[in-house]
Amino acid sequence: MHSTTSDMRLGPLADPQLFNEPLDLGNGATDALLGYYRSMLKIRLAEEVVADLYVAGEVRCPCHLGIGQEAVAVGVSSALRPTDRVYGGHRSHSHYLAVGGNPAAMIAEIFGKGTGASAGMGGSMHLYAPEVGFHGSVPIVGATIPIAAGAALAAKMDGRGDVAVAYFGDGACEEGILHETLNMASVMRLPVLFVAENNLYSSHLDIKLRQPLDSVARFARANGVEAELVDGNDVVEVARAAERLVRASREGRGPGFIEAVTFRWRGHVGPNEDIDVGVRRSPDELAAWKGRDPIGRLRSALINAKRVAPDSFTLIEEEIRTELRDAVEAARAAPYPPEAALLDMVYANGGQTS
Repeated sequence: MHSTTSDMRLGPLADPQLFNEPLDLGNGATDALLGYYRSMLKIRLAEEVVADLYVAGEVRCPCHLGIGQEAVAVGVSSALRPTDRVYGGHRSHSHYLAVGGNPAAMIAEIFGKGTGASAGMGGSMHLYAPEVGFHGSVPIVGATIPIAAGAALAAKMDGRGDVAVAYFGDGACEEGILHETLNMASVMRLPVLFVAENNLYSSHLDIKLRQPLDSVARFARANGVEAELVDGNDVVEVARAAERLVRASREGRGPGFIEAVTFRWRGHVGPNEDIDVGVRRSPDELAAWKGRDPIGRLRSALINAKRVAPDSFTLIEEEIRTELRDAVEAARAAPYPPEAALLDMVYANGGQTS
């Protein structure tokens, strides 16, 4: 029997000229859909604020922006509860905010202030909000994948139906730890959802130059993990896939894997679009992907279906912008951590090394 690679390729999902029409809302509740919109817009506007602060020189820590990818985190988070355990990587502003992380704490953290999500000690890539289920982001590629599996094992032992979530990019699929973790999670039937945000680039290198096939869901299937390949710019589709796979994990049916095909509008790190970096990234490609804007496609669908009045979107944006302006002003005024706190999160005994 000959194997086929047809289900190992992204096919039309990798074509930026396609999937740019308004979303199919199905029978989704209007309140829930509007909640998706609000959450995605908050992520978008928060990251634009961070980009502007970076350009102005007010913040100096490296910031990896996910503008254009908001639907992935929002769709997945719709299936989660605060007692679940969510883990991210270096590009995790959206993951933190989508589960209810405080934008003011995130911005203060990026300023390095003591009121930040990690007390000013971590910056953009080390966010933490366990009160809403976000148990940390780590910039080492693939590092939180096994941590999420460990959290899933603990959740299974607790017996309360909680799940763990690991977010990572297509580049992390080239790390051995993903494959080891997929194997273990499958064998032990762990309640963990692996979420691969396939934005077609690892740093600046196109996936077609790094892997023989461009769909990373093939790694999950090779380990007997149920996988769904979705349009990562369609929040409704992502939410449906997450709901089904998370429910299966809660019921003891083991791990799931979502490959969400998306595209980051900004470069690997920092606010620039990086249209002059890489082999295939170009102004035309970026413009085409912006036509697949997850926020615009949902807004158009809600207006076309006469579910939401156009003026409502203006009010939502004004509310979010006001919240973010207040967050920036609070971060500017907040104190830096005291020097005495320098070792507080390094040594368990508060820095005493006797």
